[in-house]
Amino acid sequence: MRTELRKREFQKGLDNPSAVDTITLTWRQVEVTVSTKRKSRDLANSSLQRAIDVFRKSGGVLRTVEVLRAGVHQRTLYAMREAGIVDRLDRGLYRLADNPPLANPDLVVVAAKAPKGVVCLISALAYHNLTTQIPHEVYLAVQRGSEFPRIEHPPIRIIQMGRAAFREGIETHDIDGVRVRVYDPEKTLADCFKFRNKIGLDTVVEALRFYRQRRKVKASNLMRYAAVCRVADVMRPYLETLL
Repeated sequence: MRTELRKREFQKGLDNPSAVDTITLTWRQVEVTVSTKRKSRDLANSSLQRAIDVFRKSGGVLRTVEVLRAGVHQRTLYAMREAGIVDRLDRGLYRLADNPPLANPDLVVVAAKAPKGVVCLISALAYHNLTTQIPHEVYLAVQRGSEFPRIEHPPIRIIQMGRAAFREGIETHDIDGVRVRVYDPEKTLADCFKFRNKIGLDTVVEALRFYRQRRKVKASNLMRYAAVCRVADVMRPYLETLL
């Protein structure tokens, strides 16, 4: 009986032109709403995929400023973080969550946040396998007078150097898709003699011994860097004894 009643009401509505217009308008509104939602969803998916591609092309680690510069909207970045697509490594630094685990997360974070700095002293010795010390902070060289980087984690030890000493002996290594600047072994040894009061002379002598055992000795480079760092007279006796 209810079915018959609905049929009669529907037929009555069709006999009423204004009712037909209302029904037609309502369906059109539904179609427009569905179409708009579908377009919004497609646009969001497109923006998300584009943002993921931006991260992948850069090795999977980017600063917020680099993401925005690549044309990714800040809302998209935050949506990726909330969805677990990217992980926050540090303030303003993100990494794709599905990338393999970082082999050296401390150096990656510091290099990404402070691309103009150079890994030095004990951190550089550890990278070159020239020490038994385990650095509990990243030693980072910056040119004297430059702005200090702001990094929440890991802890860093800033080492200020003059222009000549800062620019000599820099190597660039790809670590987990991030370009990391590290002083080469010979420059690192000269720096260690320069800052021997900060890291301890025992650490310096141990590094020099490991260098002789594990590396091809480049005496001319050692003395050139010693001159740049103004420690030639200090280094020469140790080089003559150990090398």
